[in-house]
Amino acid sequence: MEAVILAGGRGTRLRPYTTAIPKPLVPVGDQPILAIVLRQLKAAGVAKVTLTVSHLAEIIMAVFGDGRKYGLEIAYSVEDKPLSTVGPLKLVKDLPERFIVMNGDLLTDVDYRAVYESHIKAGCELTITTFKRDAKIDLGVIEVDEKTLRAVGFREKPTYHFNVSTGVYVYNRTLLDRVPSDSAYGLDNLVLDMLKDKIPINTYPHHGYWLDIGRPEDYEKANQDAEKLLNEHPERVEGARKI
Repeated sequence: MEAVILAGGRGTRLRPYTTAIPKPLVPVGDQPILAIVLRQLKAAGVAKVTLTVSHLAEIIMAVFGDGRKYGLEIAYSVEDKPLSTVGPLKLVKDLPERFIVMNGDLLTDVDYRAVYESHIKAGCELTITTFKRDAKIDLGVIEVDEKTLRAVGFREKPTYHFNVSTGVYVYNRTLLDRVPSDSAYGLDNLVLDMLKDKIPINTYPHHGYWLDIGRPEDYEKANQDAEKLLNEHPERVEGARKI
């Protein structure tokens, strides 16, 4: 297995933590979040990782080097301008027929090998790992008939349930034919284009731990949860205590 990690963002939502260092180097516990991700991928059987980098790319490259200390081959693909979440893949050379794609700021116990095998079994070009997220509305919600403007229903402080994307995917290389060169193109564009063309998309539901470290409050929670997560799933973070 090979993986591409999207690590080129500026992390503006995570300021002030990302004022001086790139987001993938923000520490969770006693190590950068990206180091945890790399060790998890290694434990899952990934042999090569390509980091797509842009903002403060030189610092990321200096820290992770060629990947030898993680037991991985690490390559880099540099973006000269923001290309969103799918556009950077167009620049990556020598991608295999199938590969994992993920964000570099996730704290999760997703089983990457299981996601990859689900993708192969489904026979789809794209697999999206999903997570159930609840959204509670702390107000009374009125259902209104748009023609008569009369109330037809009422729910007091309802909770809505959504399947959200975790930022972990498996792509077939053939999908890159859909991606325009040298322009921003995101997952939203890709999914909507595939749905419009009636191309099936596989999903893999994750029921364990998942946290997108995008905001200061999420980062604080990640630091609280990191040690517990590593202790619960040492098999998915092979060698984490040895490096």
